Amino acid sequence: MPRFAANVSMLFTEVPLRERFALAAKCGFAGAECQFPYEIPAGEFGDVVAMSNKPLVLFNAPPGDYAAGERGLAALKGRESEFKDSLHTVLQYAEYTECKQVHVMSGVVAEDEQLAAIDVLVKNLEYAAKTLSPEGIRVLIENINIENYMTRTPTQAAEVVRTVGHKNLKLQYDIFHAQTLEGGITAFIENNIDIIGHIQVAGVPNRDEPDSLGELNWGYLFDLLDAHGYDGWIGAEYTPRHGTMEGLQWGRDWGISAPVKSTARPRYKTNSGKTKKGAGA
Repeated sequence: MPRFAANVSMLFTEVPLRERFALAAKCGFAGAECQFPYEIPAGEFGDVVAMSNKPLVLFNAPPGDYAAGERGLAALKGRESEFKDSLHTVLQYAEYTECKQVHVMSGVVAEDEQLAAIDVLVKNLEYAAKTLSPEGIRVLIENINIENYMTRTPTQAAEVVRTVGHKNLKLQYDIFHAQTLEGGITAFIENNIDIIGHIQVAGVPNRDEPDSLGELNWGYLFDLLDAHGYDGWIGAEYTPRHGTMEGLQWGRDWGISAPVKSTARPRYKTNSGKTKKGAGA
């Protein structure tokens, strides 16, 4: 049975970030994931998560200078100290939220520098896996379709995970990015289920709802994961076509839907103390 987590950085954006966790829980999501929680202080963020009564299952480590195009520090030569320092921030947010997984972004590196950057990436991931393991926090790397991203395809990401070879490093398998660049979803899952620690889904080709309007058969893929004993989380990381609530029908078979609005008429007290329904009831 799939366990779905709402990516509150992309869903429920109709309300402020602080309100999205409770709203996701109200809609039936079993947990939540967040790309970058750092706009809210760690202690306050922990309170927001706790009040939703659902777990935070994943967040991203600090990505570097995001506005300047950086997408992670792990492969950036000369930034090793900054990468290690970023793990202190990870630990702080993980402590307050009790989150047990963090996505360490591999980073964007010029094509002619990537060969040398692989060694930097492997060493930094080894360090992260060892550092976070005693705290029970799993490290993930993801396949992301960004030009010159170090683990752009699932094959590249899986190769890095196996090269590092630490039990606390797993693959965050993003099926939207995977299908866009590489395809072969069934074969990849069957050949790499042992290193997949987290999955994210979105419709292909438009990164919208994971429903029947895209090119993937989601029911088949979810059944395939069940058949292989996958017990991790599936993050719903997509951009709604019209609005989050309007697009939740894809999840109805798993208890996910927009909350039903009450149609009950208001009640009032008569002078005799008896309760009556509003006019027209």
